[in-house]
Amino acid sequence: MMDRRKVIILGAAGRDFHNFNTFYRNNEQYEVVAFTAAQIPDIDGRKYPAELAGNLYPDGIPIYDEEKLPQLIRELDARDCVFSYSDIPYNKVMAVSAIVNANGANFILLGPGETMIKSKKPVIAVGAVRTGCGKSQTSRRVIEILMKRGLKVIAVRHPMPYGDLVAQKVQRYATLDDLKKNKCTVEEMEEYEPHIVRGNVIYAGVDYEAILRAAEQDPDGCDIILWDGGNNDFPFYKPDLNITVVDPFRAGHEKSYYPGEVTLRMADVAVINKIDTAAPEDIQTIRNNIEELVPGAVVVDAASPIRVDDPSVIHGKKVLVIEDGPTLTHGGMKLGAGTVAARKYGAAALVDPRPFTVGKLKDTFGIYPEIGILLPAMGYGAEQLHDMEKTINNTDCDAVVIGTPIDLNRIIKINKPTTRVYYDLQEIGYPTLETILDDWLEKQKLQTGE
Repeated sequence: MMDRRKVIILGAAGRDFHNFNTFYRNNEQYEVVAFTAAQIPDIDGRKYPAELAGNLYPDGIPIYDEEKLPQLIRELDARDCVFSYSDIPYNKVMAVSAIVNANGANFILLGPGETMIKSKKPVIAVGAVRTGCGKSQTSRRVIEILMKRGLKVIAVRHPMPYGDLVAQKVQRYATLDDLKKNKCTVEEMEEYEPHIVRGNVIYAGVDYEAILRAAEQDPDGCDIILWDGGNNDFPFYKPDLNITVVDPFRAGHEKSYYPGEVTLRMADVAVINKIDTAAPEDIQTIRNNIEELVPGAVVVDAASPIRVDDPSVIHGKKVLVIEDGPTLTHGGMKLGAGTVAARKYGAAALVDPRPFTVGKLKDTFGIYPEIGILLPAMGYGAEQLHDMEKTINNTDCDAVVIGTPIDLNRIIKINKPTTRVYYDLQEIGYPTLETILDDWLEKQKLQTGE
């Protein structure tokens, strides 16, 4: 065999494995000598296992912390470094590029042409330009519309494989018991549970071609695959309809984050979410940028109205607000659904959890000091889950506002009154997702049950 070109894949347990599986796994011209890990805690120090890596990698592939990248390039004689994670500002992407180039290697971004998989079923992709734009409720809204028309929709979620990679090769979630059986983290439950309770099946895992083939043959039937994207990544599957959500609370980020701009430029439909609460000038900035980057896209105006189980838990109380973890950390948001609910229902004050944090959560605030007085729901492992429970129960507050998409009371014990926050996508004006999807279904010649 000729000398194979040595490659390091820079990732965060998601796009990195997909890029390997689709482009490098069976490619005898290349040898992937390492993965590096960023963004997600405790995912380095593992191996991409031989069972998934294929015949060219009988020993698997080691995963190192990205901080070791300069040393790895030199010691492993890597020629190419493939950037394979997302929700990153352009200056950070190019800073990593500078490190790679300064140590003698090429900096590479693989695109959709090399990494998208073609499905035997029609595919709708839902993505966003940043974490926390409202992609999840947009996915749910699309599925609800299609299910009302009698269609079987199988959702496939962008990967979050933080545990046993072999066991997570292909995962199917149809009941809440499946979350426990698969030892899901809080971050996984936040994405899977809202689909399950609405009655549709969702797949995820590591090997996305194997996942796609399983989803196409799902025992409950499959008419349409919905790619439920994450981390502002572009789809793993070739879409027949591409929907991208943009956020006026971070106007301009759609032109300054990777690969969020890619995701927007690929859009057939651009959903401007949160227009009921955002500043008019920021909404106009978004409109102008959509027109500049993807003038052919259909634009949908939308809101994500907030409701809670019990407003009396909030009104006049000092509350601890818990928000979706990734939205606050690498999403960079300064507020979320819990904050909006606290303001709407008249909280007396938001309590700062930082004096009460313990363990891994204290570390999280050290890494992301801009989080401020909100508590990110961090539960990538049992230790983080324990630290979150202890931090909540330590905090000197009257009540807890749970702004995550799952009921934390189901997985931890909170010693204070709580109320959950709910939010669903609501289109405003015309066009709507219903009219867009009906036109698309007619072009696809899909028979509906209505």
